[in-house]
Amino acid sequence: MTNPPLSRRHLVGALGALTTTAVFAACGTDTNSRYDTGFVAGDGVTTEIDPADRGDAVDFTATAYDGTDIALADWRGKPVVLNVWYASCAPCRKEAPDLKAIAGDYGEKIHMLGINVRDGAGAAKAFEENFAIPYPSVPDLDAQIMYKLRGQVSPNAVPSTLVLDDEGRVAARISGIADPSILRAMIDRVLSE
Repeated sequence: MTNPPLSRRHLVGALGALTTTAVFAACGTDTNSRYDTGFVAGDGVTTEIDPADRGDAVDFTATAYDGTDIALADWRGKPVVLNVWYASCAPCRKEAPDLKAIAGDYGEKIHMLGINVRDGAGAAKAFEENFAIPYPSVPDLDAQIMYKLRGQVSPNAVPSTLVLDDEGRVAARISGIADPSILRAMIDRVLSE
């Protein structure tokens, strides 16, 4: 005996339940007003921008958790990978080993920088030590860096990963966990330009 096909009502109900579950399970859904900046868990959508269509260079300065002053403009000439994260974000923890491997594999060909949107120095440093992250991270608790990235294919989810070209312009974005093969392909494309 075969099962009857699902009715439209059953499909709509299942979709509603899935959507509700996803909303409550989302990594970046914090009701604390300090974090009500539109962040939601990413869905894995990727965006790539042709060189002729890229916006202005991204520019900001910040002090990393290790005390290093970072001026993004000083990193021109090489692609830059920006990863938006925070320590208790499960998808951020899942992608950390892949990002570490990418940093090691590309070495001096690229710069990488983490942008922590939630944690104090203690939690951020513990995350970096736990995952042996080889690149610096900067705090962005007041969303000033996120504000500067606005309109540039904004990182509207946590985690999000942006690839900047050697001129500092946003060339690609992954909204959600960075699939390492996709991120590598994005970096390789920018390196080949």
